[in-house]
Amino acid sequence: MKLLVINGVNLNMLGKREIALYGKQDYKALVGFIKTAAKTHGVSAKCFQSNSEGDICTAIQKAYNKYDGIIINAGAYTHTSVAILDALKSVNLPTVEVHLTDITKREDFRQKSYISLYAEKVIVGKGFDGYKEAIEYFLTK
Repeated sequence: MKLLVINGVNLNMLGKREIALYGKQDYKALVGFIKTAAKTHGVSAKCFQSNSEGDICTAIQKAYNKYDGIIINAGAYTHTSVAILDALKSVNLPTVEVHLTDITKREDFRQKSYISLYAEKVIVGKGFDGYKEAIEYFLTK
């Protein structure tokens, strides 16, 4: 199984931004965690991060016929990007949405997720472990 893991805007700032919310571990640690979790389960996971909405859409489009599924944490684009939603719909790949924090318990504007309109599973508030849970979800399909 091949999964594309997309991390969006500001995820590259893990360990530096809002440590009380996101913790002290940096983005490199997140990628290492994802790679280890995938390998443990016999899954191939390619990680991609961008602060650019267009680059995220392009990565999703390039996943067509190359990956078995997508795990996505679009960061703040979750709440604003119809373009990312449309890109996900266009490739028609199973998708799991992941958020490090529990967006349902944060600011009002974070309550709306365009990605969840397409994702078949949404995982929130589990930190890095949310990515592991997403990988395990794909194995049960």
